Amino acid sequence: MFNDLTALGYGLVVFAIIVGVGSIVLYNFGGATGCSATTGYPNWNSTTNKCYETGNVSNTTDPSGASYTNTNYLLGQLGQSGLAGWTPAIIAISVGLLFLGAFLIGKGGSKSRGRY
Repeated sequence: MFNDLTALGYGLVVFAIIVGVGSIVLYNFGGATGCSATTGYPNWNSTTNKCYETGNVSNTTDPSGASYTNTNYLLGQLGQSGLAGWTPAIIAISVGLLFLGAFLIGKGGSKSRGRY
């Protein structure tokens, strides 16, 4: 039983790492692709999520373009409105099925040994 709980804990930790690292990578990738030299705002400020002119940090604009739109959508699907939003349900179902399975295996094992 505790081996199963340990495996479940490792799985949840790996899940959290995947969501966290994936969100960071998508956020930074979206900013890097949303700012271009053709629009006149080639630099990206990750704190404000804005593109700015070289040498003029106060002149900013929002990132744009198809690549930024798609990357921002994927970030939303990985974040709170997507996979990460299902985390409490995934944990509850996993733990519930783990305990339900342990109880069912325990009853099945006692019948096979001849005890009721």
